[in-house]
Amino acid sequence: MSAIATIEVGLGERRYPIRIGAGLLSDAGPWRGVIRGRHALIVSDDHVAPLHAAGVRDLLAAGEPPLRVAVLTLPAGEAHKNLDAVSRVFDALAELGATRDACVIALGGGVVGDIAGLAAACWMRGIDFVQVPTTLLAMVDSSVGGKTGVDHPAGKNLIGAFHQPRAVIADLDTLATLPDRELRAGFAEVIKIACIGDAEFFAWLEANAGALLSRDAAALTHAIVTCCRFKAEVVARDERESGERALLNFGHTFGHALEAECGYGTLLHGEAVASGMLLAARLSSLLHMSQPSETGRLRNLLVRFGLPTEPPRISADALVARMRLDKKNRANSLRLILWRGIGKAEIVENVREGDVLSAL
Repeated sequence: MSAIATIEVGLGERRYPIRIGAGLLSDAGPWRGVIRGRHALIVSDDHVAPLHAAGVRDLLAAGEPPLRVAVLTLPAGEAHKNLDAVSRVFDALAELGATRDACVIALGGGVVGDIAGLAAACWMRGIDFVQVPTTLLAMVDSSVGGKTGVDHPAGKNLIGAFHQPRAVIADLDTLATLPDRELRAGFAEVIKIACIGDAEFFAWLEANAGALLSRDAAALTHAIVTCCRFKAEVVARDERESGERALLNFGHTFGHALEAECGYGTLLHGEAVASGMLLAARLSSLLHMSQPSETGRLRNLLVRFGLPTEPPRISADALVARMRLDKKNRANSLRLILWRGIGKAEIVENVREGDVLSAL
């Protein structure tokens, strides 16, 4: 097993580690002290479970004291991120006899993490859960920070709760089986971190795109650690998104609207965010907040990572209607995350719908 990078998310007295390295799913060391009770439910999907669920189950069941461990396999994909999936987790917890000291283990990508986390937040008014992300997108974004939730036909992630994990255990070996499309989609969230607050990291991504796409271990580790450290610091300062944490949603208001309007599962989340970031940059330029050259650099980087730079051909009015339901909005005004160039994002209140339509 390679060296483990550990980043701590500090939330007052509530603190938890993010452990990043290779071989973490086959070694008991990173798990010590993480699971406190007698029952553990591994929630995975039908893509990831055949690869990793049995190994994690056997590792935990062989611990001291031994745990009673069950595995629930859900259908893969954003189209299944709904309350029916959460109900299936509740059923599995009931069958396991899970009490308030039980732990839910989210083994998979962001969809699995969101479903399992919401179920853990609700079961007996809140039990432990552990994020075990197996996609790049989940490692750098959704597994960190305690956001859980499921989709509603009216919009993405409209039903959810803040519920911090006990730990995040990111085994880099799981990326070896990640399809190329999923890997590229994950880089959208990596690029987002650079866009909102780290111009030097943006330049590093421009210089190292080839190594990252070829899955160079050192490059991937640097990117994941950089993103997790950045997000951990933001979450520590603003756990419930009352201010600064909203910056992490750069491109997401557009992106979530695209996902909902196109039909969940048509676009991968990272693909929608890529288009959303470019639309946010275009709108920023239209509002004279940034230079067109900055938008051009972002577009060129997205192209290098094989990410979409134009939204699908859908009604702009329909997209704006979806954007009105975004959780960041206040009253009847649009509240968007825009930028003043690479590394300088900000929250902009009272954005006019006419300007958004112009950007679209």
